[in-house]
Amino acid sequence: MGKNVKPLLDQKYEVTTCGITPDDIVKANLATEVPELPGHYDIVLHACGKAHMVPKTEAEKKVFYDVNYQGTVNLCAALERVGVPKSIVFISTVAVYGCDTGDLITEDHPRNGTSPYAESKIMAEDYLTKWCGEHGVILGILRPSLLAGPGAPGNLGAMVNGIKKGFYVNLAGGKVKKSIMMVQDIATLVELIKDRGGVYNVCDDYNPTFGEISISIAKQLGKHKPFNLPYWVAWCMAKVGDLLGHKAPFNSYRLKKMTESLTFSNEKAKRELGWQPMDVLTNYII
Repeated sequence: MGKNVKPLLDQKYEVTTCGITPDDIVKANLATEVPELPGHYDIVLHACGKAHMVPKTEAEKKVFYDVNYQGTVNLCAALERVGVPKSIVFISTVAVYGCDTGDLITEDHPRNGTSPYAESKIMAEDYLTKWCGEHGVILGILRPSLLAGPGAPGNLGAMVNGIKKGFYVNLAGGKVKKSIMMVQDIATLVELIKDRGGVYNVCDDYNPTFGEISISIAKQLGKHKPFNLPYWVAWCMAKVGDLLGHKAPFNSYRLKKMTESLTFSNEKAKRELGWQPMDVLTNYII
């Protein structure tokens, strides 16, 4: 996210980054330490997090809580040392709702997520809510859907790589719909939410199908339109993957994720923040 968002924030703010990448100004692993910050900050964008993997061991599960929850606790401790900011903008996730399927899910939906990713983000949201309330800090919580943009991680990144190599296929016509969002929109939302706070789902107005997304990516890469794999073939492959265990790249869980629609409503963010999201299908950059 940083490489896509920071240049946009640099245009308006004096930005200090904190993390474990070579580009970060303050080098610190929030999961294990309280960073030494060089000064006070008016606005904090908390985008550090662990995502985009299904943990297979207890140790892998623990990493989610170390990074997403304990990392939040350590960041707040560091901010107390230099003086609390005016506002914090926290990048959470729509995964907190725990939904595998659904249509235009709103912020009123219960946070029923039970995966280590969802639970650790819920814990971080709750900690920040309490901490910001005690310290008089404005808290804005953004819950993005799938993030699109250069170097996109997760399923979108896998789709891009698959199309590049010529082996990506759409399942059952690629008709499944997913909410998606340009990562650059985060920079716009920081300015809109910093003085107001609140909890908002954020995604594009249009919920494209996997087929539409894959065709858009293929065009930008100069590749052929992806092939279509009939559902019954994908189902058989998933069952074989189930038998092979966690080493299999495809199983019933991934089949479900790729063939059942899941969309979220951005109406609250548009109404209360005056936000207009970028169009993913015309702005997606590889």
